Amino acid sequence: MTSENSDNGIDPTVPPSGAGCLECDEGGGWWFHLRRCATCGHVGCCDSSPAQHATGHYKATGHPLVRSFEPGEEWFWDYATDELYESGPDLAPPVSHPADQPVPGPAGRVPADWARQLRR
Repeated sequence: MTSENSDNGIDPTVPPSGAGCLECDEGGGWWFHLRRCATCGHVGCCDSSPAQHATGHYKATGHPLVRSFEPGEEWFWDYATDELYESGPDLAPPVSHPADQPVPGPAGRVPADWARQLRR
């Protein structure tokens, strides 16, 4: 990842779109893990989640870089190159969903057979 934010599409000033997957929250869905777009702050669910909204956001917008939105994780993923970066620039807070939010989440919307519904 380059050090010039404009070169890699990262906007460190944009806050996340919320504490959970934007589309899952709108539609009553659930997620396994969350990813935050480093360009616009959109929070979407990971590729193991049933709806894969983070990848859908990349395909719709062309914003290639996401950062994990899980507590204690700082890695970035580049959809355009399929590359993992162990770290990158600091983004506007908060840097993860609330620590008391369950994984999978959110509480009350995760089906009992959630593990069988994960995409692999």
